[in-house]
Amino acid sequence: MDLKIGVIKGDGIGPEIVTEAMKVLDRVAEKYGHICTYEQLLMGGASIDVHGIPLTDETIEKAKACEAVLMGSIGGDAKTSPWYQLEPSKRPEAGLLKIRKALNLFANLRPAVLYDELKGACPLKEEITEGGFDMMIMRELTGGLYFGERKTVEEDGVMTAYDSLTYNENEIRRIARRGFDIARKRRKKVTSVDKANVLDSSRLWRKVVEEVAKEYPDVTLEHMLVDNCAMQLVKDPKQFDVILTENMFGDILSDEASMVTGSIGMLASASLNETKFGLYEPSGGSAPDIAGKGIANPIATILSAAMMLRFSFDLDKEADAIEEAVAKALKEGYRTVDIMSEGKKQVGTSEMGSLIAGFIS
Repeated sequence: MDLKIGVIKGDGIGPEIVTEAMKVLDRVAEKYGHICTYEQLLMGGASIDVHGIPLTDETIEKAKACEAVLMGSIGGDAKTSPWYQLEPSKRPEAGLLKIRKALNLFANLRPAVLYDELKGACPLKEEITEGGFDMMIMRELTGGLYFGERKTVEEDGVMTAYDSLTYNENEIRRIARRGFDIARKRRKKVTSVDKANVLDSSRLWRKVVEEVAKEYPDVTLEHMLVDNCAMQLVKDPKQFDVILTENMFGDILSDEASMVTGSIGMLASASLNETKFGLYEPSGGSAPDIAGKGIANPIATILSAAMMLRFSFDLDKEADAIEEAVAKALKEGYRTVDIMSEGKKQVGTSEMGSLIAGFIS
């Protein structure tokens, strides 16, 4: 199988960690009889340096011609980088919002997995984390407060800001169906998170999710208010399988979930549209302070590549091989500096990538 993959190496540590993910993908292709064909694309600060803007229309068209896109982190130091002297619409992160909209990437998947080997890095009590946990946060990505109308005006001599939170039933239905589909591949439980005791948008969200749930009689549905969910994530994270929620709630909850796993350098993510196309990236930032030092953790990007094989190419066996190789590297005691603990073997970015590639079987 020929896998046509767009590659956005990004900024900061992005090129280093994406290179290691490509190394692992090439090993999988060699082992399982595939061919990886890469299309190099520019976005973020790297694109500003060349084109003056964070994302060109030409890059969008090239991305659309690929079957999936693997991306590193984008952006730089907001205090020192000249990129942040530009108006907001021309800064690196504006490219991310633009590509999500252009590619209709409405479904964001962020797995939060606590490996037993890394439970010492988790800030929660050991009795809570014993045995680890494995959840998937399914966040609606192109609607809600972040994409609603906004304005700041002076009213009666007082500056007043407005932000509109809007969802229609079709937007909710498509993300709900994707969430239930993912749950069917996992432990068949969906926790739909809203604020239905206050917000009309949440009441519509709950109504539509309940309608969709009738199409999936094998999947258990529960509802949870967002404030309670935030509490339950630190009280009993093992209760969750798929958390289904809207844009802003998903943004906040997924960051909270990343912290209870112990390191954001371990967290993959995927953003999908209504076809098999997806954009896959690590959940962490570009970490310009450690760029070029060869110490960044590439595991989140490698696990993002595994998600790409699973969701865009339906190569579950190959995705399993990557995830098992990551688990083996951790079990044998290899650690990058961010997850290092006493008695383990510290390795750099490239060595960790090579070790994981070597464990592919």
